Amino acid sequence: MATVVSTLFISLDGVAEIDPAWHFPYFDDAMGAGVGEDYEDVDVLVLGRVTYDSFAGAWPDREAAGGDDASFAQQLGDTRKLVATRGSQDLGWRNVERTDDVVAAVRALKDDPSVGKVLVAGSISVVRQLLDAGLLDELRLFVHPVAARTGERLFAEADTIQTFALRRADPYPAGVIKLVYAPAGLPGAATYDDAKERLPEA
Repeated sequence: MATVVSTLFISLDGVAEIDPAWHFPYFDDAMGAGVGEDYEDVDVLVLGRVTYDSFAGAWPDREAAGGDDASFAQQLGDTRKLVATRGSQDLGWRNVERTDDVVAAVRALKDDPSVGKVLVAGSISVVRQLLDAGLLDELRLFVHPVAARTGERLFAEADTIQTFALRRADPYPAGVIKLVYAPAGLPGAATYDDAKERLPEA
């Protein structure tokens, strides 16, 4: 069964709609390596329409320009891409497919024995849908030491909580921490009576 991984840049106050003004100053070599890890061995890249338009509007030109980022741009172009969209217009990049039911499409990818890793890049609405459907295996968050104060947050308000287990934490020199979570239940049932035994003694 394929592993479905989400990678997101996020602020301390939960904004995952990045602003270049607070994102790029923290993008050091260590963070670049962490991002590169997420894109290793990806069989299918899943993107929401807004994120896809951002990618398609930049990376093909960067590949053609042949600069320092051309090899990564080529990697993105060569990767199979699945775009969540209800539109029918030409998506204008190679190796692109469309779906109007991203949950069903990702469920099919998980069951496809030829697919090993599915990466959801950005695409907040897609991440929310896959979490709600129980299809996301890992949530990888690059937490920036910034309170963005404006922008779309990863988790919308709801009547139920979502719980996770921390698998890894990688701090980077510029102040970003990469946190890798997997969906999981609460550690156990507990009340204040359980917690008070662990309070520090005066």
